[in-house]
Amino acid sequence: MGVAEQARPTLIASGAEAVDAAGRFAASMAGGVIGRDRAGSLPVAELAQFDASGLLGVTVPRKHGGSGLPPSVLAEVVRTIAAVDPAVAQGPQSHYLFTDVVAAFGSEGQRRRLFADVLAGRRIANALAERGGAHAQDLKTRLSAGRLNGRKYYATGALTAHWIAVTAVDDTGRLTLVFIEREADGVSLDEDWNVMGQRATVSGSVSFENVVVDPELVLDYAHCFEVPQQFGARAQLYHASIQVGIAGGALRDAREFVVGKARPFFEAAWAGWADRALDDPHTIHRFGELATRVAAAEALLREAAHTLDEIGLVPADEDAAARGSIAVARAKAFGSETAVHVASDLFSLTGASAADERHDLDRHWRNARTHASHDPADWKYHHIGRYLLAGVLPPNHGQL
Repeated sequence: MGVAEQARPTLIASGAEAVDAAGRFAASMAGGVIGRDRAGSLPVAELAQFDASGLLGVTVPRKHGGSGLPPSVLAEVVRTIAAVDPAVAQGPQSHYLFTDVVAAFGSEGQRRRLFADVLAGRRIANALAERGGAHAQDLKTRLSAGRLNGRKYYATGALTAHWIAVTAVDDTGRLTLVFIEREADGVSLDEDWNVMGQRATVSGSVSFENVVVDPELVLDYAHCFEVPQQFGARAQLYHASIQVGIAGGALRDAREFVVGKARPFFEAAWAGWADRALDDPHTIHRFGELATRVAAAEALLREAAHTLDEIGLVPADEDAAARGSIAVARAKAFGSETAVHVASDLFSLTGASAADERHDLDRHWRNARTHASHDPADWKYHHIGRYLLAGVLPPNHGQL
């Protein structure tokens, strides 16, 4: 399917303007979130609206024509959108990773070409992960003699993007990153995505068969992880923002149900404690606990984002890179656990009527649990503990 032509997006000038744009976008699509979740359909119109909003260019450096805004702004943008629909919020995730990669290590030609397209509203998606290997870095996709061949999975956003960034091993065994136009000959995309949550991400597979590669759009990706870097931390900050957004959205919907729909439990009424569900002392206590957890997750997210602001895209040394990774690891691990906890416990507040499928409140748990499976929180806590106890730096492979 083609991507509709659109007017050039207006450049966003400030963090406040970016967050405001995110709020307007989130509000505009709020009415369709249940339908998208139930259908698991590709949010073509919503992502096109996002691409036209100017938000694609918020992290493009100013010297290349972008907004040049820091990670703290992007984190708040993502959290705002994810509180309404985390599946749509996840669609552009890899776009910001590759914007960072090109800004830090791309050639001047790559920056001119790709950033011009980004500022025109053309998104970059990913084709990184593969199935069947011994581990996540065991890649079979090959770049040989200027041709790309292989099959990728979890290609979030690829079905509606203009560019796809593909990892491949070249003839020397070196890891490369190749930018391919989605509609290039030999590129085949599939909607083979059938999961319990984050359904509207439609993160299916993409195949490359003898795709001609422009040599000017090949980047030495291995080098990005041979030096201190923040790509992993910045990408994980995006994921943490999604989880914290889910937690806030679940808490919001729980409150709305308790205040507007729930009836008091008969034992509370019998004891003379509650004429309304929101007067039940156990409901009050539980809501206060959940609200505190969400506030803590939001605070950790802000702290991590501001840490990355301070460190910058290219950290000064390994210690600075580690500090950023550890800050984000705390936010991601706690945010993921909080989202799952709040999305489950909301039913303790709302009662049996909230389980009616017409409310689709279970989507919060399904989204949180599915997205949290992206990478285990246990390893994040492990690296946090080793760093704080023994000063062991976390791995520099881009995932923490």
